[in-house]
Amino acid sequence: MRSLAILLVLGASLPASADTLVAARTLRAQTVLGPDDVVVADGTLPGTAADPSEVIGLETRVAIYQGRPIRPADLGAPAIVDRNQAVVLIYAAGALTITADGRALGRGGVGDRIKAMNIGSRTTVSGVVAGDGTILIQRER
Repeated sequence: MRSLAILLVLGASLPASADTLVAARTLRAQTVLGPDDVVVADGTLPGTAADPSEVIGLETRVAIYQGRPIRPADLGAPAIVDRNQAVVLIYAAGALTITADGRALGRGGVGDRIKAMNIGSRTTVSGVVAGDGTILIQRER
């Protein structure tokens, strides 16, 4: 009975067998992942994705070669703002809201911090991409 309890304790502390996602083909940077782009492989690797639903719809930030594991750090939200795209810059502080025309100096998805240039003043500012493609400028502290 005692040996059975020890086996149960040891069995509970062993890592469970899991799967790792690998690239089904070579994926270029800026590729939005679909179901055909990933394959489930046996075995676990620390820091890699295991569930296809975690990565489908995300965009690759770097090239991922066929058969290589897919790491969440190599993925991000799909870009909705491209470099040199015309954007609206919004600065809001309390009741004050200022909008200006701008040009994106980088590309990014929702929540990404990118730089943009105010067209009127030629000033470079940094802000966060909003869901509608505007860039929210936050006050520097």
